[in-house]
Amino acid sequence: MTTTDTITVGTELPPLVLPPISRTTLALFAGASGDHNPIHIDIDVAKSAGLEDVFAHGMLSMAYLGRLLTNWVPQERIRSFRVRFAAVTPVCGIITCTGRVTSVDGGNATLEVKTALDDGSVTLVGDAVVVID
Repeated sequence: MTTTDTITVGTELPPLVLPPISRTTLALFAGASGDHNPIHIDIDVAKSAGLEDVFAHGMLSMAYLGRLLTNWVPQERIRSFRVRFAAVTPVCGIITCTGRVTSVDGGNATLEVKTALDDGSVTLVGDAVVVID
């Protein structure tokens, strides 16, 4: 259990490294989320938009950040969670989710969270507030 006794500014969450984003993952996420935008699942549409291939839904990466948080604290302890989409995640991209405590106020911790690709490109940045006491 995370408590104010063990959590301080600078505490890092254990990173979450995901397997490469596959076309199957994109198709399954489209079905689960209801986001069937063809730019994420149809290579012909992606190419017609000037891209080399499809790319992952931004909300898929946000869902992975949610998993990072719930691996650390139970879901009911998450008080806020928001992100800004910074770059696309290509099909076959490998995402690493990280988080770091930026402040502790009473029984709450504010975290900076982000997703990055193998090459270091940051694709999502955000913050979350979680109850730690």
